Amino acid sequence: MSPQEEVKWYPMRVTYNRVEKIKKLLDEKKIENFLPMCHKKEQEGGDNNAGKLTPAFRNLIFIHSSMSVIISLKHGWEEFEPLRFMVRKSVISGLNSVIYINDEDMDNFLRVATITDEDSVFFLEDSDFLRKPGKRVRVTEGDFADVEGVIKRIKGNKRVVVQLEGIASVAIAFVPARFLEPIDS
Repeated sequence: MSPQEEVKWYPMRVTYNRVEKIKKLLDEKKIENFLPMCHKKEQEGGDNNAGKLTPAFRNLIFIHSSMSVIISLKHGWEEFEPLRFMVRKSVISGLNSVIYINDEDMDNFLRVATITDEDSVFFLEDSDFLRKPGKRVRVTEGDFADVEGVIKRIKGNKRVVVQLEGIASVAIAFVPARFLEPIDS
């Protein structure tokens, strides 16, 4: 099987704020995808959409497919033109390579990001506080048992943050310290 035929999780940028439209099209084509959703916080002045489930990121969707299928969608269907592969420059060669997420890391992220808890907080990976090192832990009990993440202080509270390095993160609502075990890095 060629690398372009392997099914992987690809984080994809979606231009022009059309992420929900792309999700609907992927669902219609029965292509597995994940669009992180969160509850919109109430804004000053009373927002009619407060509490409504909205995309956590306005331009990011995860697609579980082969690169060749995604490329054929992009080139064969005008509706998929807004999709853009995320790339990372190689330290060794200096060339750009398409980013994909291994199944284990994506499963860990999905376990947390699919729960639309109002206390969950999503971050794009360029957030400053995510660059600071944190203690790696595994949740041992409760809804998030076996989820691995990093302890970070968010708005004065210690929370477990599950990161897809260089892409996005989600902070779990409160987890009691007795349900956490350190992981040796």
